[in-house]
Amino acid sequence: MISSGLSLPVMPTCIVWDESLLAYNFGQGHPMAPARLELTARLAREVGLFDVEGVRLEQPYVAAAADLLTVHSYEYVSAVQAASADPAGSDQSMGLGTEDTPAFAGMHEASARLVGGSLAAADAVLSGSVLHAVNFSGGMHHAGRAKASGFCIYNDAAAAVARLLAKGVQRVVYIDVDAHHGDGTQNIFWDDPRVMTISLHESGLTLFPGTGFANETGGKGAEGTAVNIALPARTSDAGWLRAFHAVVPQLTEAFAPEVIVSQHGCDSHTDDPLTSLRISVEAQRQAALTISDLAGRLCEGRWIATGGGGYNVASVVPRSWALLMSVAVNGKVRPATPLPAAWRDYVLEKHGVRCGETMGDGVDLWWRSWEVGYDPNDEIDRTVMSTRKELFPLHGLDPWFD
Repeated sequence: MISSGLSLPVMPTCIVWDESLLAYNFGQGHPMAPARLELTARLAREVGLFDVEGVRLEQPYVAAAADLLTVHSYEYVSAVQAASADPAGSDQSMGLGTEDTPAFAGMHEASARLVGGSLAAADAVLSGSVLHAVNFSGGMHHAGRAKASGFCIYNDAAAAVARLLAKGVQRVVYIDVDAHHGDGTQNIFWDDPRVMTISLHESGLTLFPGTGFANETGGKGAEGTAVNIALPARTSDAGWLRAFHAVVPQLTEAFAPEVIVSQHGCDSHTDDPLTSLRISVEAQRQAALTISDLAGRLCEGRWIATGGGGYNVASVVPRSWALLMSVAVNGKVRPATPLPAAWRDYVLEKHGVRCGETMGDGVDLWWRSWEVGYDPNDEIDRTVMSTRKELFPLHGLDPWFD
């Protein structure tokens, strides 16, 4: 199969953005640099995504405690508030004040604002005023019910899913393509049969958080609602897309969601410093195209997309997430679209990074569809088959042929 280059119809879309989101800042030298958000917004603006008819910018807000308590424990929210007021007194047993997730003054408000962004996105979709919503500052998928982890304090995507459920949505599929397993979101909804969490990630044998294997399939009464595709290190575009298309569309269709929520961490990129996957910007965009298509076919278009990981701050993250926004809006900004000279000059001046000349990496995508056959000698195929054997029978699908 080859990638899609077709333009999409213009979709009523809200994009969450405000410079106040830059307050989510663990300090100089931390991989989760807020500059990645500023550069993404700047690029999106310069290629015209914020000015497309039918697109509106949505203001984030600091989520109330009641919103946070839909997915986090009272004790944990209280601990974050205390650490926010006194970083030196952080409760490390809850993951606060650690090397990965340092405490900082104002961390509660900054983290709750990310949640407010994803809640605003969910409310916009629920209202029917938009079909697509993007909060590229969100996607904090490692945050658990009672613990910070992996640069994530509050789980905004989980809060958005909880908001959808509270407003009467019966089934939600959450799709996570970050290089790291979406453990926090999976665990929050482990026992909830209304939510299917699907995570495509580098294997926990080689990457944090060490979880996300095929046999993690959901709690009692929710069997088959946790889906994990744990790929070997150094998986490249063809294997990644083969695995994605061998599992994600089939199980999403079987679950029949009313809304899709997705997490688009772009740390799977070959130039990311923290992971060992070898994925291009083009492949990341292709996953977004497929998710958009699934939302169009199954959910009357209702799709909420968030960001996530991504630590090549200047030359990868902005391109990947601007292309994500383009898919959500109309698809007209493509990998071959030139990077604006003014943006490239700004990145060079401010960050000392010389970027290429186009939005993409200049690769041609191709992958073997699952229908051409299973190769037991291929490590990726064995991974895919492990997932299909665990999950497909629970949804009335045949792991060999569907």
